[in-house]
Amino acid sequence: MAGKVRSLLPPLLLAAAGLAGLLLLCVPTRDIREPPALKYGIVLDAGSSHTSMFIYKWPADKENDTGIVGQHSSCDVPGGGISSYADNPSGAGQSLVGCLDQALQDVPKERHAGTPLYLGATAGMRLLNLTNPEASTSVLTAVTHTLTQYPFDFRGARILSGQEEGVFGWVTANYLLENFIKYGWVGRWFRPRKGTLGAMDLGGASTQITFETTSPAEDRASEVQLRLYGQHYRVYTHSFLCYGRDQVLQRLLASALQVPLHPG
Repeated sequence: MAGKVRSLLPPLLLAAAGLAGLLLLCVPTRDIREPPALKYGIVLDAGSSHTSMFIYKWPADKENDTGIVGQHSSCDVPGGGISSYADNPSGAGQSLVGCLDQALQDVPKERHAGTPLYLGATAGMRLLNLTNPEASTSVLTAVTHTLTQYPFDFRGARILSGQEEGVFGWVTANYLLENFIKYGWVGRWFRPRKGTLGAMDLGGASTQITFETTSPAEDRASEVQLRLYGQHYRVYTHSFLCYGRDQVLQRLLASALQVPLHPG
């Protein structure tokens, strides 16, 4: 397995690419049976250190049952991640209001009711859920209350597993690199012959590594089967909780503070 990891050429570092993969994989195919028009989707990427809102748009007709998604606009939520509101859950919901108000302006009013709205929380909330599940539940309840006050098609606010986070990041990276599908100069979509790239997502509280594989994973919990643009993909993904940037810096600081001082 270590050899496979080293063979990623090159590993793709994703610091804050958003969760476009959430829309690519989760918007059901029933949405495509409509007259050609632009559709919109809103994803709140609730990371450990901050939350970002991404608004995506795509033609109502999908290509091989998967949307051709482009980013329409974005908004950074002020303050820390929602997990930082463990002692003030209502503040987590209130922190999202500014960006949600922007979404009201960015998405055409006639599209509000049909625009899916997701919030995916990552490792910060996974850690909070392990250490203080009551606070985690309260934060998600407050966030849900705020999101349901808006006229969008709310699809849920939940904590993503490490596996989901890794897969969504891998899908996003390879989609942006046009490794799944590409629009040719002749005016048609086609599947590139190049393969996919592995993705390493270094977050604040965890790191995910994900890549396509031809052989079954030793740990079946680390294997995901996907179907994108009419093609099947076998993907290996693993999340290393507490090995994100902020967690590593905290351990380094703690280690430095424990070094005894010797008089000169």
